[in-house]
Amino acid sequence: MSRRSTQPARTALAALAAAALATGLVSTTATSAGAAEPEPRVKVTAPKATADKGTLKKKASKDKLGQHDRQLLEKARSKGEKRVTILLATEKGATKGVAASVKANGGFTGMTNDRIGYVRATVPTSAVEKVAGLAKVLAVDLNESIPLPDPTVESSGRAGATASVDAPGPSTPEVNPYMPTNEIGSVDFRTAHPTWDGRGVTIGVIASGVDPDHPALQTTTTGERKIVDWVTATDPIFDGDGTWRRMLTEITGPSAVYAGRTWTLPSSGTYKVNAFSESITAASEPGGDVNRDGDTTDIFGVLYDSKTNDIWVDADQNFTFEAGEKMRPYKENFDVRHFGTDNPATDIVERMPFVVELREDVDLAPFNNPALPPTADYVNIGIVEDAHGSHVAGIAAGNSLFGGAVDGQAPGAQVVSSRACTWGGGCTAAALTDGMVDLVANRGVDVVNMSIGGLPALNDGNNARARLYDALIDEYGVQLFISAGNSGAGINTIGDPSVATSVVSVASSVSKQTWLSTHGSVVSTPLTLRNCPSRGPREDGGFKPNIMAPGSAVSTVPQWLVQPGVAETGYTLPVGYAMFNGTSMASPQAAGGAALLLSAGFATGTPITPAQLRESMYTTADFVKGVEAVSQGNGQIDVPASWNLLKTKPATRTFTTDAPVCTPISDFLATPDRGAGVYNRCAAGDGGHKVGQPKPSQVNVTRTS
Repeated sequence: MSRRSTQPARTALAALAAAALATGLVSTTATSAGAAEPEPRVKVTAPKATADKGTLKKKASKDKLGQHDRQLLEKARSKGEKRVTILLATEKGATKGVAASVKANGGFTGMTNDRIGYVRATVPTSAVEKVAGLAKVLAVDLNESIPLPDPTVESSGRAGATASVDAPGPSTPEVNPYMPTNEIGSVDFRTAHPTWDGRGVTIGVIASGVDPDHPALQTTTTGERKIVDWVTATDPIFDGDGTWRRMLTEITGPSAVYAGRTWTLPSSGTYKVNAFSESITAASEPGGDVNRDGDTTDIFGVLYDSKTNDIWVDADQNFTFEAGEKMRPYKENFDVRHFGTDNPATDIVERMPFVVELREDVDLAPFNNPALPPTADYVNIGIVEDAHGSHVAGIAAGNSLFGGAVDGQAPGAQVVSSRACTWGGGCTAAALTDGMVDLVANRGVDVVNMSIGGLPALNDGNNARARLYDALIDEYGVQLFISAGNSGAGINTIGDPSVATSVVSVASSVSKQTWLSTHGSVVSTPLTLRNCPSRGPREDGGFKPNIMAPGSAVSTVPQWLVQPGVAETGYTLPVGYAMFNGTSMASPQAAGGAALLLSAGFATGTPITPAQLRESMYTTADFVKGVEAVSQGNGQIDVPASWNLLKTKPATRTFTTDAPVCTPISDFLATPDRGAGVYNRCAAGDGGHKVGQPKPSQVNVTRTS
């Protein structure tokens, strides 16, 4: 447990120096604003990189698209795509004017949020640069698909002797290596303060959807409902998500013919009808077989009453919309129904839960079809797309895993599930951003975990998504925790959007005990970094990742989704559980730890701002010797030590830093060759370091609070 007493404001300065020194590349001199500045030993202006950038050589300070998005745009043009979806970060209060300009350029807008300056738009490919050039637009990202991380078991290449390991189960104690919450002090914290177990806190989980049926995701420690809201973040039109059904065709009861079948309606009256095709989900087989009947070609009728907003789904395929099948969006009545019927004689659950959602008056202008009305209502069939979201939710807030004493980090917390992924297509940047904005602005969450991200060429935290995530934290007071990425041991592989300055970027650790329990082999190091995590710094020298948390866990997965075994351990997990690894697992450990701290704050009347929360976690983290700072950040988080600092209501200060940066692409930075921290990986002849020769650099630190 950490016993440091330094204030959060000092941590970032220490981190700045640690990031630079840990790479073995630079020495730094930092000066604070308002103090008498010493004469710099050497005032260095890093030379421009010499790499050939061809037609893409534009200063990022003037190019709101940036190199990566220009490449995406060129790719879209080469494919002949007439329209692309873009994410616009605008000046606050400017979204109405920007939306009008998008429309004037032949485009359409989706979600907007004036408070943070967000506009999602779909525009003609030929108009992208014109829209990007609008004065009120600060940055533009082109939409792209981001695959879910692969949390498969890593090879135990570092292992020594092979050991026999028992499987976790109902008798596994609360302190255990399978769900290693104790490694950040959470079990001790909850034992000392039983009511500070996450109760009163709601965690937003944006991923592939959380299983509403899993026993460990049903209730909190106080018996309250665990999953309090379940929504789909994809766009009904532009994300290609077939679980959204447009409700236009009218039928009149008590019976009517639709799609060649006679349907019995709930009562006499006029309804709107469509159908949900199981083939929509078939790309993710075996999950695509929603009613577990051996094929993926079933069709289920969907009925909607536009007067009452009631929804029926013919899940049993008897062509009757029965009164007892009426559903409302999950948040209203917590309605969950099922495709298929479980066979209690088998371990696997042969049925799939689903919820429904409604979006009214969706603009149909993008279809450019005069036969369509101006707007239509859409019904969503909310189905879990993958095991990822349920596994993450179990780590952050699971309660009584295996029916015993094993818990996630904050078993008293509640969860809001936001599905931003489509079957076989990953999660789009647009859906992830829409989902994040919706969670923070509309769903009453206190903290959010997102274990999904990509690796753009310029991960400097200056693109549209990073700007928007920072704005969400600042405007709504909700801290975001995002996995650092699993791009491996190379320097500067940190993922986006965890590169955003105010986001807590989480790397993944593994202890000797957890390695044994999840890999069945013995290692000598008590605690180290996993093989997979991305490393910092950002391209502009910014300090990422920020912290480290356990990156292996046996946690909850849908009971209908068959998971691979854990061959290296010699044991078999029961249905509904899987062992996954990576920063995807570390991030919810940290988010759940934050939920414990917020729960303590609520219980004691201690207000906690996002800045206080993250800086206190950084300040008290336990730095692991032998692991470089660009890999672990400030170290492994320590929940009890974080609370000991938070309860003093520490002051936080803000400041900006300006430092020389020299990389092959540093002239693409917002300020060419300048950034948040000293970062030099140029060749010696191009301004880089020479062996055995110190190279001092001046870093200007300006306090802004």
